[in-house]
Amino acid sequence: MLVTFKTRAYANITMLGDVGREMLEMMAFGSSVPGAISPADVPTALDNLKQALAKLPTQPEPAGDADDDQPAVSMHTRAVPLVEFLQAAVADEAYVSWE
Repeated sequence: MLVTFKTRAYANITMLGDVGREMLEMMAFGSSVPGAISPADVPTALDNLKQALAKLPTQPEPAGDADDDQPAVSMHTRAVPLVEFLQAAVADEAYVSWE
């Protein structure tokens, strides 16, 4: 499953379902898909996401499967587009939705 974040202020962002849901939980808006945040609540979601990321290690955990050629990616790296997305929504006072 994929989670796609949408707002009129920025291009859509699509994440793998587990990562997208974890981002929603860090934003403190649950993990239900679909969903939405009003413009008044977007600054809170952005602050919550930044605070949650600050508590996580900046280095990714080593990959669990030794046969996997893919490098591990930290949640910090995965969150960069979403942070920029939320900042744009705050600046434009736009709704944020996800499906």
